[in-house]
Amino acid sequence: MDYIEKALEKLKEWLDRLAEILLGPQPEPEREAIPIPVDDR
Repeated sequence: MDYIEKALEKLKEWLDRLAEILLGPQPEPEREAIPIPVDDR
């Protein structure tokens, strides 16, 4: 499954570059927050 995730990430990068070339530079979207596990004891 890791291979598929890497392939999808590469595809997303290519689509972002293509959109930037065709539509002009887009403002950098905020990255999704990475959930940090919290130990609630």
